[in-house]
Amino acid sequence: MYHGTLLIAFLFLFIPSISSFSMRQVTELAITLSLSLTSFLLLIMAIFLGGTALWKDVERRYVHSVLGGTPISRTSYVLEKYLGISLFVSITALLLGVLSLTTIGITAWIYPPDRPLLWQNIALAVLFDAVKYAILIAVAFLLSTVSTSFFLPIFGTIATFLAGSASQDVFDYLHSSQGEQLSVIVRKAALFFYYVLPNFSAFDLQTNAIYSIPLNFTGLLLAFSYAVVYILILLTAASLLFSKRDLL
Repeated sequence: MYHGTLLIAFLFLFIPSISSFSMRQVTELAITLSLSLTSFLLLIMAIFLGGTALWKDVERRYVHSVLGGTPISRTSYVLEKYLGISLFVSITALLLGVLSLTTIGITAWIYPPDRPLLWQNIALAVLFDAVKYAILIAVAFLLSTVSTSFFLPIFGTIATFLAGSASQDVFDYLHSSQGEQLSVIVRKAALFFYYVLPNFSAFDLQTNAIYSIPLNFTGLLLAFSYAVVYILILLTAASLLFSKRDLL
């Protein structure tokens, strides 16, 4: 997977050339492609690293030797495993962010944009992508603690990502004139999943980065706090479930 990630990262080299096909919004297209490619690579890593790391340790009985031969509790094992994967994904996000900024800078130098670029918006877009996928890794860990195969962690994480990415649109629809015509049961069920599932749209800053729209830093602080609380809840649940799991 790591080699595939590196190969896909080479696509950054072609973004300035591909963006030139847009006659009027070359830099905007370069930002879109750079951030989308970065987000895609981080998504793949979050799903497969988060969904298979804990499961592989249990399946290969590596966790037995670690917990049996060292004074590490199951809770510490889960937390340290999560922190290790999240740190790896964060470092990857940093490297991809540098590639994105370099690619966008080269494109803007060749094709000067009509509006000034807000570099902090682009950097924050990458940062909040990393925060978003830290939540997704925690979801994968929670699913791994109750699964005996990799199907639930992998496909459950993918389903959570898709549902969490669309939850805000569903919420807006429910409060529209068309949504008010739905049955009470459907509305309550949709609202329940809206509040339970992570709201990934709160971490999507691509529009602000592409069109140089000023950011609401109060909103960013709230989104970051939401991510921290959500991750803590997921990891607490994962630790409790893993501590009660029969590993024999």
